[in-house]
Amino acid sequence: MSFIIAAPASGSGKTTITLGLLRALSRDGAVRAAKSGPDYIDPRFHERACGAPCVNLDAWAMSPSRIKALAADSAPLIVEGAMGLFDGAPPDGKGATADLARILGLPVVLVVDAGKMAGSVAPLVNGFVHHDPKVRIAGVILNNVGSPRHERMLRNALEDIPVFGALPRISELAHPSRHLGLVQAQERPDLEAYLDRVADLVSTHIDLQTLMVLDQTVQHAEAISRITPPAQRIAVAQDAAFAFIYPHILSDWRAAGAEISFFSPLANEAPAPADLIYLPGGYPELHAGQLSANATFLDALRSTDAQIYGECGGYMVLGETLTDADGTLHQMAGLLPLETSFAARKLHLGYRTLNATVGPFAGAWKGHEFHYATTLRAEGAPLFTAEDAEGTQLLPMGLIKGNVCGSFAHIIDTC
Repeated sequence: MSFIIAAPASGSGKTTITLGLLRALSRDGAVRAAKSGPDYIDPRFHERACGAPCVNLDAWAMSPSRIKALAADSAPLIVEGAMGLFDGAPPDGKGATADLARILGLPVVLVVDAGKMAGSVAPLVNGFVHHDPKVRIAGVILNNVGSPRHERMLRNALEDIPVFGALPRISELAHPSRHLGLVQAQERPDLEAYLDRVADLVSTHIDLQTLMVLDQTVQHAEAISRITPPAQRIAVAQDAAFAFIYPHILSDWRAAGAEISFFSPLANEAPAPADLIYLPGGYPELHAGQLSANATFLDALRSTDAQIYGECGGYMVLGETLTDADGTLHQMAGLLPLETSFAARKLHLGYRTLNATVGPFAGAWKGHEFHYATTLRAEGAPLFTAEDAEGTQLLPMGLIKGNVCGSFAHIIDTC
């Protein structure tokens, strides 16, 4: 049993249903999770739901062999898609969840928000079923169903298309969210109770036995090229402000013999002795006052001879100031000539091809940018040259000054 949970569009209920399935199925045996595309938040919910690590499978940034290697294991795999099933990056939609279905040969279970339709569900689902013969729609899960009568109308309209279940309309199951997505898993004290409730709902309204016999398994892949560690000893910031790092990157580093330690800037911890200090992205803007006051953490950055690298939120903390959403200015580490602000937010979103000639990540990379921060000032030598998904040259990204560098881009894999 392995399959992909996808939908015609975002907001259809994929995440809630995926979490319910993972928790419900894990009660009877091992099950794994994966997330399509560049997402740091949903995978942590997946891990809590099933008790196993969740990997990102990115069909734009990763090779098919990398995707197959990350997906391969003996335990069943449930992949949560992103956006609509066929929605990917311009110009040709590469990176869509449908690409994962083709690469892995997995069937798709389509989640349809049926809250505002009845007979119209048939042409919608039939369009997805017949759109691409290389993407097999095994059946649908109806979501946001108003009543038993509504469910009968939907099932009758779908005729011979398998319906694995129908979930009733329950508004309180919606997840709290903020500007980069859901509130993080570690920030929800009610998470276990929530997961159990969703699992009970899924168990009641979805035919788990039929899903469990979908006849596909993930095939093993040939050997792949992994990311070389940027240093032997790597200290990684990890807490609610610095949580956005891909597990496959840490796994690659460990497999190559790198020593990885973790520290919490929010707890005012200094990193262990290291050759590279890595500040991942996250939500430093929500904790800017606390970070600004944490002298042990900041002084450790200012006094070290180690290389320091910051991504997105980590990059902002390496700058001079960060202005929060309320307009309050906070002093940061002051290691890069950079000032950023959330007082006037602007969305920056998209895949990036990156090249660096210096710094710990010299070379060519596939990455992603997703933030609302505004750069008020950035002076000095840039870290990366950059192109978007269509190959259009962008302005250089990031800064490098001495042993300190960073940018708003999140590295995903090598080119």
